Amino acid sequence: MPRRKNENIRSLTKTGRGKTYSVTVPIKMIRELGWQRKQKVVFSIRGKSITIRDWPIKKGQKL
Repeated sequence: MPRRKNENIRSLTKTGRGKTYSVTVPIKMIRELGWQRKQKVVFSIRGKSITIRDWPIKKGQKL
């Protein structure tokens, strides 16, 4: 498979019985954000875009 010029282009993949989709995020972005495996994230829709944010930590919650 030839390399893409823009490495940030990804495809949606249907998972399970077709009720959910997945998308891979480049490891470079994950490292820049400091995210870990199985970390909780929040998805929100803004117009025709999806925003992915880190799960907010509640007061008094241990890391």
